Amino acid sequence: MLEVLAGFDGHVTGADLVDGCRALDPTTTPSTVYRTLDVLEEIGVVSHSHGREGRQEFHVNPGADHGHLVCSSCGRSWELDPADARPIVDGLRASRGFAVDVAHLSIEGRCADCARRAG
Repeated sequence: MLEVLAGFDGHVTGADLVDGCRALDPTTTPSTVYRTLDVLEEIGVVSHSHGREGRQEFHVNPGADHGHLVCSSCGRSWELDPADARPIVDGLRASRGFAVDVAHLSIEGRCADCARRAG
């Protein structure tokens, strides 16, 4: 698993990791990959978030917690810096007493390019 993870930088899906592990060992089962990911997340090697359509993604060697912006038209995504999320986080804390976990924050919408094309 660590060898496969070393081949990725940024975000990767569990299915991509299963495929990568199976390329090295065809007997690899998805449950083994996901159990290993749980352990690796506990020790900080990966963190998970939810991308387009709620798909679980893993961030390899995560630095600071960050959210994600996901374009519903083209599927591209960008990291959302905690400072950029601060108004939303502070607003929800003030109005609802809700403490947002920025690492699990994904905001779906349209990127500037897709919005421009849509008119």
